[in-house]
Amino acid sequence: MNFFGSNAPDTTENGNNNGAARWHSVYQGLRDAIVSHQLLPGTKLPEDELATIYSVSRAVVRSALQALSHDRLARLEPNRGAFVAEPSREEAREVFEARTLVEPEVAALAAKVATAADIARLRKHLDDEHAALHAGRYSDAIRLSARFHLDLAEIAGHSILAGFVAELLPRSSLIIALYWQRRETTCESHAHNALVDAIEQHKVEDAETLMKTHILDLLAGLNLDRMEKEQKRLSDILR
Repeated sequence: MNFFGSNAPDTTENGNNNGAARWHSVYQGLRDAIVSHQLLPGTKLPEDELATIYSVSRAVVRSALQALSHDRLARLEPNRGAFVAEPSREEAREVFEARTLVEPEVAALAAKVATAADIARLRKHLDDEHAALHAGRYSDAIRLSARFHLDLAEIAGHSILAGFVAELLPRSSLIIALYWQRRETTCESHAHNALVDAIEQHKVEDAETLMKTHILDLLAGLNLDRMEKEQKRLSDILR
């Protein structure tokens, strides 16, 4: 399941809905694998191998890779192929600085309008995230941790801000995979719990401050030195 919005171009194979569905299935699988840190920055994405894994044509794979490039989750190099993107240190700072501008306002809006049903939704989400962590399902926990922020944007009811959050979250996950220096790769549970408490009590200023502090803390967890991580074969990850 793809948890994040996309700015992907509207491309199809042979101009039919079946081609579009096949293209999007490849795109979604790769995108989720990148966001959940299964495909790490710099991983090569060979068209022929992906075509075999997904049982599609190289044209379908090419459309998916172009969409990922449009989302800045992959880079396409002439005569070399496609690779999972490796955001620069400057881009990493800018993405998280943008989040400090957008997400505190999102949290404030959510605190103004959140209903009991919204709070129940957030609480269940946190329970699911904690369960994934305790079960050792770290890829699921990473996706759920990011999804929490998108849930807040949806609850806030501001489509433009929600669009910004949906664009920034996958790039943030890629940046964390590349530059994170702490042991944990998910947001601290106490930060999310505190946010939900403030939103439930409609404490607008508290929610805004907590979110800004939370994003700044994530930024502080980034290291300028790239961390070397073990690479896995595409067929092991995506099958």
